[in-house]
Amino acid sequence: MGINEKVANEKKAAEFEDHQHVEVSEELPPELEALLHTEPLKGLSPSEVSERLEQFGKNEIAEKKKNPLLKFLSYFTGAIAYLIELAFILSGVVEDWADFGIIGALLIINALIGFIEESKADAALDALKNTLALKSRVYRDGKLVEIESSMLVPGDIIAVRLGDIIPADARLLGISVDGSESEVDLQVDQSALTGESLPVEKKKDDTIYSSSICKQGQMLAVVTKTGANTFIGRAANLISITNEQGHFQKIVNQIGNFLVIITCTMVVIIFIYLIVRRKQEVDKLSKNDIFDVLRDVLVLTVAAIPVGLPTVMSVTMAVGAKQLAAKQVIVKRLTAVEEMASVSVLCSDKTGTLTLNKLTFDEPYLKPGFTKEDLLLYSYLASEPGANDPIELAVRTAAKRDVPLLSDCTGHVIPGFKVTSFVPFNPSTKLTQATIIDHHAKETFKVAKGAPQVIVKLVGGDNEATHAVNLLARRGLRALGVARTVPGSLDEWQLIGMISLLDPPRPDSGETIRRCEEMGVVVKMVTGDQLIIAKEVAARLGMDCAILDANSLTDPDATEEQLAERCLHADGFAQVIPEH
Repeated sequence: MGINEKVANEKKAAEFEDHQHVEVSEELPPELEALLHTEPLKGLSPSEVSERLEQFGKNEIAEKKKNPLLKFLSYFTGAIAYLIELAFILSGVVEDWADFGIIGALLIINALIGFIEESKADAALDALKNTLALKSRVYRDGKLVEIESSMLVPGDIIAVRLGDIIPADARLLGISVDGSESEVDLQVDQSALTGESLPVEKKKDDTIYSSSICKQGQMLAVVTKTGANTFIGRAANLISITNEQGHFQKIVNQIGNFLVIITCTMVVIIFIYLIVRRKQEVDKLSKNDIFDVLRDVLVLTVAAIPVGLPTVMSVTMAVGAKQLAAKQVIVKRLTAVEEMASVSVLCSDKTGTLTLNKLTFDEPYLKPGFTKEDLLLYSYLASEPGANDPIELAVRTAAKRDVPLLSDCTGHVIPGFKVTSFVPFNPSTKLTQATIIDHHAKETFKVAKGAPQVIVKLVGGDNEATHAVNLLARRGLRALGVARTVPGSLDEWQLIGMISLLDPPRPDSGETIRRCEEMGVVVKMVTGDQLIIAKEVAARLGMDCAILDANSLTDPDATEEQLAERCLHADGFAQVIPEH
């Protein structure tokens, strides 16, 4: 059923429903709160900065780099490796140099393969770490200066403007860089942190998070948390302290432990038996007699140990890693290749993984007498040329794709139309407006595009359109109203329709999920985005819509069994934060 048909069934009073955005919030300890009362246009003094740097450390996430030599030597550890090394030592003791060389070569080859492949993955990951804010504008000792972001401390006053990567968690002060009251709220893209595909509006006293991006506006903010204490820092810390062995590694270790116990038991029994038997044959054991026994024991040890197993596993997984690398997949640990093959439940991120992380034109609501092409053409006429706003970009892209008249136009020159005046978006009016000359119809008209509430009010009210916007909002879609003046008047407006925008699923996501299910892998969606948006995306992917609010996983009244049951039966989780 289309939007127009659904709207026709709505009989309620036409009021816009308010869908509140659920924001991550946290209380600051009183001792930290006391450090945040910095005078905005003065900032901290050098002595205060030094004191707080000593107390809180630098604004960076400490990365524990393992010594390359120790990392290389770590490939010689493990139950099977210890057995092979025992055989290696015994070969040297009995001077069996052929076995000594072969076993030693296998040990070194196995270690080199693992070390080199995982070093390549580490180098690739280091190359990807290019999203950090390196410089920040901050008030220090009464001057606005540019400093290394790593030198920020709680209480610093930073200037945030369009295009900036937020360098630390901070609280907005509601004032501009010059100290005047800020007229425009910030629009912040925090999709990399929370999975929200749409920019989030941030007002005075709201918190902005490190590594998010300012998409609109400029404002001063006071730094509240730095380094590992930030939202993204806590997430990185949770990842770093997770060191649980994988399923594949556990199985290999179990096999190794079994072989160690069996081999050592057999070696000890046979060694004692051979020594006793040899002593019965001769009165006194010589060095050669002991070496002969050790050679026999060595044969048994080498026969019992799968000497080639580690090398075969490493080569096989290295080949798999190379094939995955050709498909743009970074394999950080070689064992992850095999572990992935044993996955039974796959928890997939939504934004940018299952979806495109790009706002796209969706099914619109249209007033009678207008088509989708009309809606896109008028919305294009009311678009701001060159604006980097994701909503404007989505509208212009859809218009150029679906309106033949615009497919070949360059810049903002539209054949047959001339824009004589343009009023850009203003937070107080919440719309853009343009005056257009239509050369074909030889008429002048105005067109407006903006918040649905504003456009509906501009046309004098429209119950049907209000219900349409409410239906879109319940599904998590962003709506924009488009209107134009009626022919022969520049004051009387008529509604054309409502644009709906959504971060859509990738073209292959649905098919990939179905293939996973055919192979016995259950796919669950994980996102920090809002619950209604997660349900809409799940429906479009063909998944069941039993999406769970992740906050229900922290229910103190629920038992471990109840929480496990919820996770098992859920098709996904929304509003997820690192601590979940």
